[in-house]
Amino acid sequence: MNIIAFKHFDFDDEYALKAWAAQRGHTLRMLTPSHLTEYEYPSSASFDMLVILGGPMSVYEGEQYPWLAMEKRFVRETIDAGKAVLGICLGAQMLSEVLGGKVSRNAQKEIGWHAVSRTEEQHPSFSHMPQTFTSFQWHGDTFTLPAGARRLAYSEACGEQAFAYGDLALALQFHLETTPACIATMLDVWHSELIDAPYIQTAEAILEQSGRSEVSHAMLAGILDGMADIYESKRQLRI
Repeated sequence: MNIIAFKHFDFDDEYALKAWAAQRGHTLRMLTPSHLTEYEYPSSASFDMLVILGGPMSVYEGEQYPWLAMEKRFVRETIDAGKAVLGICLGAQMLSEVLGGKVSRNAQKEIGWHAVSRTEEQHPSFSHMPQTFTSFQWHGDTFTLPAGARRLAYSEACGEQAFAYGDLALALQFHLETTPACIATMLDVWHSELIDAPYIQTAEAILEQSGRSEVSHAMLAGILDGMADIYESKRQLRI
């Protein structure tokens, strides 16, 4: 498979994606939407899967980040073209918006390692996930469920943690891809966000749990494998 991933801040760590792609024999190209012109976006014929990573901006901050409009348009076109699309955090919120949902501030910021629970809804790319699991979180926004989407997960602080739209579009509010190195940098660069609040852990508590990343990466690999398998099955039917 040919995979492209959108990266929205310079110290985001693509290790988990690169490791998965290398192990499976896929090609992975990292792109930064804020650096792309309209004519530099890849053609739909050049890739099979799009991964939209997180970022410190919000999808509704188009005046401050004018490149968001082009990225949203590309994401919608990618879904319509029948490609596999995985959105993480900002990417999940972007999927919600382009599919007709709404993104707004959540009642609580969620920062640290928090429990996420599955709903009764099923999706083949999510079937290996435990009923309740712990994942890294760093977000202040939330999204509504687009019409026709399946709600897959929730947490105590945020009712929308994952949804599927059809077989090939999957949105995850949580960060299975985060590495200990990236977490350490986030805690340094964005330390002002670590205020005393119900769902914001201390830097010490977060760092103590960094070992959870290995299990998180395995869960992410399972999701990506499922999406790749579904895409390939559908591609074979079209041949």
